[in-house]
Parts: sequence; structure tokens; C-alpha cells
Amino acid sequence: MSEPSASRLWVMRTAFTALVITLIFFHLLPLQTAAGGWIWPDLILAFALAWSVRRPDYVPAPLLAAVFLMADLLLQRPPGLWAALALVACTQMQLRARSLRDATLSSELIAAAAWIIVVGISYRVALAIFLIDMPALLPSAIQITATVLAYPVVVAITHALMGVRKLAPGDFDGTGARV
Repeated sequence: MSEPSASRLWVMRTAFTALVITLIFFHLLPLQTAAGGWIWPDLILAFALAWSVRRPDYVPAPLLAAVFLMADLLLQRPPGLWAALALVACTQMQLRARSLRDATLSSELIAAAAWIIVVGISYRVALAIFLIDMPALLPSAIQITATVLAYPVVVAITHALMGVRKLAPGDFDGTGARV
């Protein structure tokens, strides 16, 4: 196993930021002009969770906070609410990355699904507490379900196309320390 360079670390952080910007760009495109179309999964959260499990050093908390806050501002959500909830979920997944490293995909999927559901429900509860208009319950539930169902596809894309794999024992993390 070769020691990763600092440039590789920054390239992957830049790649994650570019991925999020691309997802936001396609989210903002007026592809759906009629009401009542498809409800898409929250791919930003799914990719952030997948990268948090596979390579926590690629997505540090300040980077996640910045991209989630940027998404809140551009997607016209209450600034910081979704960002804070998603950051908590990603941080918890980063803390469990070592135990999930040796686990199967189903264990990882269960953990990610639990956090996606917690984030979705907590977001609705916070909106209700602060008396902010919230979307209908059914579309929110469909988006949570779609995000959970999209997670294995996101993991496959992350692993196969982007080369973000789980660290194996003996590999080096982004700081050069052995795992």
C-alpha cells in the first residue's frame, strides 16, 4: 500500500465539492415545468454519507458544513437547518466508519437509512416547532424512501467510478497515518 499524497487528498475534496455543485446545478435546472412530477432523492446527502463511511478524511466537517449550507441557500431552504442535521448524520457515520469498514453493505445501508430517516423526520419536526411552512408529508416521505433506495446506487458509483473505497487495515489515511 502506498502512502497517499496531500495533493490526492485535496483533489478528492475538490471532486466532492464539484460533485455537490453539479447536483445542485441539475436540481436548479427547470427540467420539470408541470406540477406533480417525479420526486428525486436527496443525492447530496446520499453521496455525503457514502463518502463519510468510505473515506472520512476526504469530507471533513468544515467542508460538509460549507457544501450543505451552500445547498440550503441555493435551494431556498431555511439556512443552516438541513445543513446542521446532515452534518450530524455525516459526522456520526464518520465516527462509525471503522466499525462499518469490515461490515457488509447491508449493515452500512441500515446505518445510512437510519440517519436519512432521522434527518428527514428531525427536519420536519424543526420546521413545525418554528412554524415554518413545510411541504406535504407524502412527498417528504417519498423523498426519504427514494434517498434510502438510491443509497446502494450511490455507493456503487462512489466505489466504481470515483474510486472512493473503504480503507483496509494497513492502508494509510489522508494524514499519512496507518489505519
